[in-house]
Amino acid sequence: MPKALKIAPPDDVLTMLEAGVAGDRVAFDGGSVQLIDAVERGHKVALHAIERNAPVRKFGFPIGRATRSIAAGEHVHVHNLQTALAGQHSYAFDTGANVVTPLPSTATFMGYRRADGRVGTRNEIWVLPTVGCVARTAERIARQAEARVAHLVDGVHAFAHPHGCSQLGHDLDGTRAILASLACHPNAAGAVIVGLGCEENQVAALLERIPQARRGSIRFLVAQASADEMAEGVALVEELARAAMAVRSPAGLDALVLGVKCGGSDGLSGLTANPLVGRMADHVTGAGGSAILTEIPEIFGAEHLLMARAASRATFDAIVTLVNGFKQHFIDHGEPVSENPSPGNIAGGITTLEEKSLGAVQKGGTSAVVDVIDYGVQVRARGLTVLEAPGNDAVSSTALAAAGATVILFTTGRGTPLGFPVPTVKIASNHDLAVRKPGWIDFDAGMVLDAGMDAADAALLQRIIAIASGEETAAERNGEREIAIWKRGVTL
Repeated sequence: MPKALKIAPPDDVLTMLEAGVAGDRVAFDGGSVQLIDAVERGHKVALHAIERNAPVRKFGFPIGRATRSIAAGEHVHVHNLQTALAGQHSYAFDTGANVVTPLPSTATFMGYRRADGRVGTRNEIWVLPTVGCVARTAERIARQAEARVAHLVDGVHAFAHPHGCSQLGHDLDGTRAILASLACHPNAAGAVIVGLGCEENQVAALLERIPQARRGSIRFLVAQASADEMAEGVALVEELARAAMAVRSPAGLDALVLGVKCGGSDGLSGLTANPLVGRMADHVTGAGGSAILTEIPEIFGAEHLLMARAASRATFDAIVTLVNGFKQHFIDHGEPVSENPSPGNIAGGITTLEEKSLGAVQKGGTSAVVDVIDYGVQVRARGLTVLEAPGNDAVSSTALAAAGATVILFTTGRGTPLGFPVPTVKIASNHDLAVRKPGWIDFDAGMVLDAGMDAADAALLQRIIAIASGEETAAERNGEREIAIWKRGVTL
């Protein structure tokens, strides 16, 4: 295996595919360079001399500035490279000439068709607590009910969280929006909402956010008003499960809603797993389906690439407002907008937020950005949508599920066992992770480096189709099903 990925100018650095020692020569398009330092896999080496304060380029764009002179063959990382990000920016709208229209895909999966026209990838009953006080009660109801209805549905799952009380205004509204959107998810044939009775997030107020057409598959109970909340809850799940019996039928990729996410990224994520997921987003949007990109603080430094693909001036303005608003949120709390990457990202070779973001936005593919939606809102357009949510893995993945994603593609270079309400496909950026953690990883995107992007594209698409058709992900097999709600306001 070569020690470095072949690249073309104008990049100033090369990402190592495997560790190299001082004296090794590594090849790139147009030449080679001799290593001055030992360089770990996923880390960067300078292709030529870089002057102090000069921009350093990767993916064809600046990823920061050199803090001192860097020699050709020298390791480039936190000791000699720093972010150039600051606060808010002004942006200019263009005509969307940077959009690439993907070819439509004729692939199909076996899904569950719902009365409203949406198609689920699972046929489950979800138990949703309004407040943390009954989170464990909801879990007990789900466990007891599943034993009775396993032959009727794909599963019964409760999603515990600590919120729903001692919240005010916008903060409480966000909790309510997430729970209401989850209750309406196409993978949930029915939902039981479990309230306590005295919480801020009252059941009645939550039900007001659920469309009338969906309420026939919603049941609720208030524990303080119930003679036996366990027996009542289990009975409600059984009632919904008997009404939810369904069979899978063929559906095109136009019926798929794909959420895209990265977590625990490394230096190879932006070269293998993320662009590969971008191709999956293009397959789905090209077929007339929907893809959702989020993690707004992890597009800082690369937001111009999404803005250049805005389908309209209104969408462009919405992206600008979202990005600058998120930056102002950091500034208002006295935090720099560049307080990223994480320690794990840095250990994996990512140096600055610009580098992380330029890799991360590739998950959105190349199609036009057609919509921007607020946290807790369900996807409403076919094509690529940008969703308001932070970078935190659990919070952003929960937001993707609430927005209507029926499958989440989650790329990682470091690994994580977490799973979320919908099938979460873990895609390793490198062979080593896939080999070390087969109980976590569903697909090895390291094959991009061996077999090429086209072969990896075909293999991953088939894997997604199998999972959307019912094959379990690693997280599902492990019982990893979590939600996390974004807490932004004061706590009473």
